[in-house]
Amino acid sequence: MTHALLPGFATAEITTTGGARIHLRHAGKGPPLLLLHGNPQTHVAWHRVAPRLAERFHVVATDLRGYGDSTGPDPSNTAAYTFRAMADDQVEVMRALGHERFFVAGHDRGARVAHRMALDHPDRVRRVALLDILPTLHVWRNASAAWAMKSWHWVFMPQEGGLPETMMEAVPARWYMERKIGKPGVGISIFHPEAFDEYVRCFTPKTIRASCADYRAAATLDRAMDEADLAAGRRIACPALVLYGAGSHTGQVFDDVAAVWRDYAADVTGTGLPCGHYVPEHAPDAVLEWFLRFFVSEGSA
Repeated sequence: MTHALLPGFATAEITTTGGARIHLRHAGKGPPLLLLHGNPQTHVAWHRVAPRLAERFHVVATDLRGYGDSTGPDPSNTAAYTFRAMADDQVEVMRALGHERFFVAGHDRGARVAHRMALDHPDRVRRVALLDILPTLHVWRNASAAWAMKSWHWVFMPQEGGLPETMMEAVPARWYMERKIGKPGVGISIFHPEAFDEYVRCFTPKTIRASCADYRAAATLDRAMDEADLAAGRRIACPALVLYGAGSHTGQVFDDVAAVWRDYAADVTGTGLPCGHYVPEHAPDAVLEWFLRFFVSEGSA
């Protein structure tokens, strides 16, 4: 694990009641801000904004259960890798660090965890930032050929019988990572070499199996939870910031992303940014500007 990308951040590991051991880095003083990464990355994805955020916040950047240096329950149990289970981990982590209420920002899978957290724990989440996603249910309800060609892993990774795990473990991690996160027209040049090396290091059978369980849950159990919430009229109650890459699959396949989120959250602000999918690494200055505007405005409350 590289420490150079997050200087001054302390390392900790916290075991949760859900059977996970969550690896994290944290630094700074001020209102607590939890940062959650996406697939197939780790907390290092926030390295271009976390040190500057730590000047104003107590920043906590974690590896989701099963990802990075975190571990989780047996991934054959799909229910152990729902966004609800992952969100519960993070609430416990923040409580263990002394924070009953906090801000949260997530990218990709981490944003889906943050979405579920804001629904399940409205007393904990003060404000939420969601980076480059649409609601999971909206994605499944609006699947198209254009979406499938850009988001092939959504239907590949949930397959049963060990098919995706066996195929992903059969190729070199670096080879796979270059093709998975090296998006067409962008490649891997946006990533710091040490960050990219960290993603490769952590792309182990443990992470592969957990991430497939994550995608399996999203296609089944999480979708059912979201259907029930929508039918009951449950939406994110706290203020929500929605940022997305205008050049990402989110920005290119779907229409007004913020408008979609208004069906799922009561108070939405945000915009598209001139970047691709990996927003915190591709457009860190814009992310920092938006986060300071969004979180600091309520940071002293």
